[in-house]
Amino acid sequence: MELILRGVAVYLFLLVLFRILGKRSLSETTTFDFVLLLIVGEATQQALLGNDFSVTNALVLITVLMGVDIVFVKLKGRYKKLDRLLEGTPLILVDHGKPLTVRMKESHVDTEDIMEAARLSHGLERLEQIKYAVLERDGQISIIPS
Repeated sequence: MELILRGVAVYLFLLVLFRILGKRSLSETTTFDFVLLLIVGEATQQALLGNDFSVTNALVLITVLMGVDIVFVKLKGRYKKLDRLLEGTPLILVDHGKPLTVRMKESHVDTEDIMEAARLSHGLERLEQIKYAVLERDGQISIIPS
């Protein structure tokens, strides 16, 4: 039973942590982010399994974590407020060529991130050519040209 409680606790902690860090933390990983994710994975494994490295415990833990994930998916489908809380909502970052700097700071997005998305998706060269830039729920930036 302790294994199950540990698994649920770590799952919830990581869910809250990544939600606090924001959408951009997972959408574009750098080498530093990848190394950090590996270290977090190892630390999580240590916290979850403790000193018992049996295959049975690992399988039970994987089953519990997948079960918690399935429960959250079903709850998010039923309760839209929970879905918005856990996944967020799309956020407009540029409105008719004008950057919304407060939103950009809160989302850890800078003008270069927006311009990169604009160049890649539409070949745009200036901020004034963007009608809307939207930070999507998955962390990607969508560009709607003027």
